[in-house]
Amino acid sequence: MVCAFALSFGATHAAPQVPQGATRLDSVQVAAWREDLVFMAREMERRHRNLYHTVSKARFDEAVAVLHQRIPSLSRHQIIVELARVVALVGDGHTSIAPTRDPKIGFTTLPVRLYFFKDGLFIRAAHRSHADLAGARVLRIGRMTSKQAYAKVREIVGQDNEMDALFFAPFLLAMPEVLHALGITDRPDQSTFVVQRSGSEETITLRPLGPARMMPPDTDVSWWADSVWIDMRDSSGAPPLWLAVDPTDRFWVMYLSKDRMVYVQYNMVKNKEEETLAQFAERLRQLMDSVAVDKVVLDLRLNRGGDGTLNRPLLLTLIKSGKLQGRGKLFTLIGRSTFSAAQFMVNELEQYTDAVFVGEPTGGKANSYGDSRKIVLPNSGITVRVSTLWWQEDPRDDRQWKAPDIAADLTSDDYRGNVDPALEAVWVYKAEPTLTQQMAEAMRRGGVRSALRQYQKFRADPRHSYADTEDEVNGFAYALLDDGRYDAAIPLLQRNAVDNPGSANVYDSLGEAYLMAGQKNRAAQNFRKSLKLDPRNANARSKLQELGVEL
Repeated sequence: MVCAFALSFGATHAAPQVPQGATRLDSVQVAAWREDLVFMAREMERRHRNLYHTVSKARFDEAVAVLHQRIPSLSRHQIIVELARVVALVGDGHTSIAPTRDPKIGFTTLPVRLYFFKDGLFIRAAHRSHADLAGARVLRIGRMTSKQAYAKVREIVGQDNEMDALFFAPFLLAMPEVLHALGITDRPDQSTFVVQRSGSEETITLRPLGPARMMPPDTDVSWWADSVWIDMRDSSGAPPLWLAVDPTDRFWVMYLSKDRMVYVQYNMVKNKEEETLAQFAERLRQLMDSVAVDKVVLDLRLNRGGDGTLNRPLLLTLIKSGKLQGRGKLFTLIGRSTFSAAQFMVNELEQYTDAVFVGEPTGGKANSYGDSRKIVLPNSGITVRVSTLWWQEDPRDDRQWKAPDIAADLTSDDYRGNVDPALEAVWVYKAEPTLTQQMAEAMRRGGVRSALRQYQKFRADPRHSYADTEDEVNGFAYALLDDGRYDAAIPLLQRNAVDNPGSANVYDSLGEAYLMAGQKNRAAQNFRKSLKLDPRNANARSKLQELGVEL
């Protein structure tokens, strides 16, 4: 098997020298790792729903061939990281090699727990042996800035989007084997950090504390207090609601009578032994019927999935409640951990309710590959997970995440002071006109220039920093086109193209507008741009053919 593989891909890459800190493998070990690599590549292609949905087969095969050549020059931890890099090329969050979930990998952890807050990378918690490091800002790891180190580590993360990578990266950045294998540090048995605390910088050397803690698959438990770890959060104050209860409690509800608010934390899409989600949904319905309710908050920030078919009873309870009709009654808190079956809940809430979404963008997206299955490599015993199903909400929905309507990123000061900016945003929320309504009113008062100013003002508001404005602007412009107001629609679509340069749809719409206005050359230019971004765009292709333009 190994020889056939080598002949198939060829020996075109010279093997590099053994890096510092690496231990050269013997011939038996080399053969075993190469056999694992061959097995992995073959089984991934056989079992994944569509292995080449993002990476081409040629690119994937090349990566496998390069690693095949390099194996003799790498040590065990470097091979594992390179295997993870190959798997991450597939480009979905359910396809991965995860040192955070596989004890067979056996990587260690440094005595720090990291987190990317809005204002940078921080040591969120430190082992009690390094208690003074809790709350320090990380400026550099090894030879790289924290930003550069993140860019390196995200290359080995199987991810649906950037938020998904941002969730996993801090755990990997605390693994010395990962840092060494990626060339961030010089040694696999220690790591240097440059940190800032009390206004001054210092360089510290950290050594492995012990085996990395394994993460459960469907709930983010990383925030929960541990007696041997010192958290940067002020322990003398009351914890915010989202950190008040053990996150392994899969779902729970609290009524805040002073605020006339029902708060539901939904941490895993899975039944409890003592209560099913259907029973919980009925209990929630009874509670909402029996008390005065102004707002209901559904918190999905720690929910990484489970069995999506179990969402339905809770969803129906929220849809049917007469107290939740209209904007500003139901709020859904989302973030980088909101993933998989929790993303399904987000999709359905967006489609069937008037929920206001608050927080960060989700770690999942509406249409995605999922239902991962394990491939266990025969020699190392390492687990590779691959997606076996394609979940499609709407074939036209190519958003990389569900963005919050109100951005509420967590800063280090927020966390340190037990402040939850997402819940704070819910408490002060006041309904406002939609962007479309705001632009329409501005248009009525001052024409297209006024509408553009209102649009830019909306986007400049920090609350709207993640807002999906593309479709709203597009829809507003098409309404103007239907009224024959081409001179007003075209500038709006031009602005939309500037702000969304990677969207095939904005150029397609701009091409339509120019065509309606009789500007055929400009129409053709924009249809070409659209087709270049998305060769599957049948409308752009058809319009170019009608215009007599060669494809």
